[in-house]
Amino acid sequence: MPPRRRPPPAGARTDLPPLKIVRKIVLLQLAYYASATILILFTTLVYGTAFSFDLVFSWDALRGDTTIGWVLGLVWMLNSVLGVIFLLLFVARSKLIPDFALTLHFLHLVATTLYTHSLPTNWLWWGLQCASAALMIFLGMWACQWRELRPISFGGIGGKSSDRQQPRGSSETQAGENGQLSRGRDRERSQDGSNEYEMAEMKGTGEQAV
Repeated sequence: MPPRRRPPPAGARTDLPPLKIVRKIVLLQLAYYASATILILFTTLVYGTAFSFDLVFSWDALRGDTTIGWVLGLVWMLNSVLGVIFLLLFVARSKLIPDFALTLHFLHLVATTLYTHSLPTNWLWWGLQCASAALMIFLGMWACQWRELRPISFGGIGGKSSDRQQPRGSSETQAGENGQLSRGRDRERSQDGSNEYEMAEMKGTGEQAV
């Protein structure tokens, strides 16, 4: 007999198959670059300078001795905050947020290196990437955990109010059918169902004789 194969642990491959992971990474990277391009384009229009893809993919644009360099740093941090929304939409699981956030910044390093044909040597660029990754991981995990811990309502407010407004007689009738009512607790309803009368036990004949 062939040896039995052990079933994969729960959540190992069934939750996120490889193709789905790759699709999420591609969508997340495209959304990250799209939002960065829009923010940088808006910033250049306000600042009065020409837009170029060097501002997006070149590490040399982030410089500490120019105003546009500091403005680009703030824009990239704002783009990291928007990236938290993309993580919440595409990933939606707190334990996977660090993997996707670090993968996003690693792919950005690869794209920057291929665009400039050299590894980044600007310490401001490296510091910005570390701060951006830490911000996305912290806010992304907090947002996903907040959504995961939200209470789930079944039936809405109407279902809760109907349960609270259930008449007391119906629960006692159901308990009476199951034989769980004690002796002397039976109640009778009037014809209109508005009033209830409680029957009391009759004293024994032995007490009357005394």
